[in-house]
Amino acid sequence: MKNDKISPENRDLEKRLKQMSPFEIKNRLIEMAQTDARNSTATFLNAGRGNPNWIATEPREAFFLLGKFGLEECRRVTYNPVGIAGIPSEDGIGERFRKFLDYNKEERGAALISRTFEYLVSKHEFDPDILAHEFAEAVIGDQYPTPDRILKSAESMVRDYLRLAMGGGDDKSTYDLFATEGGTAGMCYAFDSIQENKLISKGDKMALMVPAFTPYIEIPHLDRFGFDVVNINADKVQHDGYHTWQYPKEEVDKLRDPSIKLLCVINPSNPPSYTLAPDTLQQLIDIVKNDNPNLMIITDDVYGTFVRDFHSLMYELPYNTMCVYSFSKYFGATGWRLAVCAINKDNVFDDMISRLTPEQTADLNRRYSSLSLDPQNIKFIDRMVADSRLVALNHTAGLSMPQQMQMTLMAAFAYFNSRDDNSYQTTMIHTINDRLNALWSTTGFTLLVDSLRAGYYSEIDIMVWAKKFYGDDFAKYLQDNYEPLDFVIRLASETAVVLLNGDGFDGPAWSVRVSLANLNESDYLKIGTAIRRMLDEYHTRYEAGNK
Repeated sequence: MKNDKISPENRDLEKRLKQMSPFEIKNRLIEMAQTDARNSTATFLNAGRGNPNWIATEPREAFFLLGKFGLEECRRVTYNPVGIAGIPSEDGIGERFRKFLDYNKEERGAALISRTFEYLVSKHEFDPDILAHEFAEAVIGDQYPTPDRILKSAESMVRDYLRLAMGGGDDKSTYDLFATEGGTAGMCYAFDSIQENKLISKGDKMALMVPAFTPYIEIPHLDRFGFDVVNINADKVQHDGYHTWQYPKEEVDKLRDPSIKLLCVINPSNPPSYTLAPDTLQQLIDIVKNDNPNLMIITDDVYGTFVRDFHSLMYELPYNTMCVYSFSKYFGATGWRLAVCAINKDNVFDDMISRLTPEQTADLNRRYSSLSLDPQNIKFIDRMVADSRLVALNHTAGLSMPQQMQMTLMAAFAYFNSRDDNSYQTTMIHTINDRLNALWSTTGFTLLVDSLRAGYYSEIDIMVWAKKFYGDDFAKYLQDNYEPLDFVIRLASETAVVLLNGDGFDGPAWSVRVSLANLNESDYLKIGTAIRRMLDEYHTRYEAGNK
């Protein structure tokens, strides 16, 4: 397929392309769009990926200032002019750290470091010397992460941030955290360990709330997993035909089947970008309570911070839910690869492992025997850590210490900002909403007001608007004469605009996904115009054919 030339109306090639991930198709579309931009006056606009075009500055400023302290501590121990220093010493480092921060109090980032340090000392009762030493070693990166699952200071700070950001309120339960190389690593580790620990087997049923981020669609079908996937479809529409991107009661009721062992949720969804409605949350709670008490749930909540008063399933169904949270989007940190998996200390994963057959337990004890004299009592989240390094390399597991230090500072920044004036979240939400409104304003389509919308992406069902503007006969003409992929191919080749095909996310066949994260507001005006222009051109062809 690499040598095939993509072009509109090459239906055979378009059908073959549909078998690929939309993220792989995107690379071909980019080539087409860049060619069109070079050969015309069009501006190349890539709204295909969700990589944001902003960064959170204060936690980064704090990180680099902290690096200065770390180097000073290393040179204080020993220094060779050729460029060799020692490693930080714990003795008296807490007082030296406070003096450093006082001396540099006017530097950007100093206030955040100081506030984070004093908060952990007072709220979580860290010894100042131990904490300052952990900070210095973390930013320098001179040691293996210890504990390997997550540094103690990072776990305390991130745990408090998650409780605030994920709607935990005054919840007093404790979550164990596993720091991972981005949310995608967390996903891989979760699938791997759930299967390795015999909680789900090849051929077993799992459920996926769709549309969904493509790895959740693709991973279960890999040969090593081979799960029987039941789709829970967000196909709820209003009486006038507008999508709500919510889940009808009868779709969610599929989960009452106790043979469904695992549920994967992206909340807010990707690509529609809507959080679960309150009635859906209550329905899920009822299902778990009365019909499927051992249902394992993985909720991917990376976009939760773009919705005010967000409520994660990790606090609605804490016993059943593992939360995967990534720092990539909210902090503009995709390149840092920062995420955590969070599991309540009282959880279904550990309880189900304790109820395995004697033969299964013996098999797992052999697998983890190199880690403990009592492998049967290793918690599921610690098994995830070991599995991430094929058990044998467990001693070198864990996210790098500098990454964990940056994650700690990002969590602290957002936590304190939310308690102060919440200006960061307010600005993020306004930025996304302004871009969303700009996109829809030039399509001529109607964007319904919806408090459940995150708006990080926008999924536009072209077929809905084909019917509303030009009627059912025109919509049938599109379906009969073109492949759905034709729309995004034409956008790329004729307007230099790159979008992803929504059917690649198990969304409506003629839908497209627009990322509102990585371009400027004025660019979305152009993209909206291009989308409407393309629909109108299809209609012009339809009319010409009828004449």
